[in-house]
Amino acid sequence: MVRSFYLPVSGAPCWDLDIDALKQAVETKDGLLWVSLEKPTPQEMQLYLGDIFHFHPLAIEDSQSVGYQTPKVDDYEAYLFIIAHALHPNHDLASFETSELNCFLGSNYVVTSHLAPEMPPVQTVWKRMQRDERLTHHGADFLLHAILDALVDEYMPLIDQLDEEIELLEDAIIENPRQPTLTRILALKHSTMNLRRIIGPQREVMNRLSRDEYPQIGARSRIYFRDIYDHLVRIQDLVESIRDLISDALSTYLSATSNRLNEIMKALTIVSTIFLPLSFVAGVYGMNFQYMPEIPWEYGYVMVWGIFISIVVGMLTYFKRRGWF
Repeated sequence: MVRSFYLPVSGAPCWDLDIDALKQAVETKDGLLWVSLEKPTPQEMQLYLGDIFHFHPLAIEDSQSVGYQTPKVDDYEAYLFIIAHALHPNHDLASFETSELNCFLGSNYVVTSHLAPEMPPVQTVWKRMQRDERLTHHGADFLLHAILDALVDEYMPLIDQLDEEIELLEDAIIENPRQPTLTRILALKHSTMNLRRIIGPQREVMNRLSRDEYPQIGARSRIYFRDIYDHLVRIQDLVESIRDLISDALSTYLSATSNRLNEIMKALTIVSTIFLPLSFVAGVYGMNFQYMPEIPWEYGYVMVWGIFISIVVGMLTYFKRRGWF
């Protein structure tokens, strides 16, 4: 699907322009133009990115790529090409996923493209733009800031969820360290590493956009990109703190399981110590006594097997109640 918005210098805004009107808006080079390519086909990407806007083939190739790409900003003189990563709408803490958002920023236009079925930052800004004129009256750079700001804001709830999840895991470790708890800790550790891999380059992108480096971003808008950069710095610090908490939780789990194993070995050692002299005495005498009441008994053999089975079941039940297996 392709959506577009055009606000001319004078006149009413236009929504969902046809191809001819869009070409005219691009050639006019005034006003504000936003084209949103939402899960486009290869033909649509070539038409809009190549034939209408005449973007560089390498930028178009990056927009069509389905593999992981590091967040970056490329300067093509007339426009900037930016890759950012947004959280997947249905992300899970144990299987952290992001969706790639490609942005083209020109002097009077913004082109966004994504292959994901949903892109919440784009949807959020698109809805806000219909009721808040401030997003469309401060230039293309301010509109791009609004999109990237909405993208970064979605990371804070994820950080809060990770923090709460670690607290729950710490309580579970203290109460009863089990294998599912370890699996969850390792999954969170993996998610945190993926988050660090994304936040670091994304922070550098915002840092470059907030400096006096690109003519497409005016001096008034740079402070807004600086604000996004500050948010990412804070998020990265929180991610590092969460990483340390996960490492501490893993160490606590290993210590708890080690202590638990020591308690089990202690109990089993006591049982073995008790039965060791009994086994020695029974082995020396061989239970070969002349007067043993069970020897002539018809069911003596069955009774012995019953005692064996009862001992095994009783010990297994005791171990199970103690949580030893």
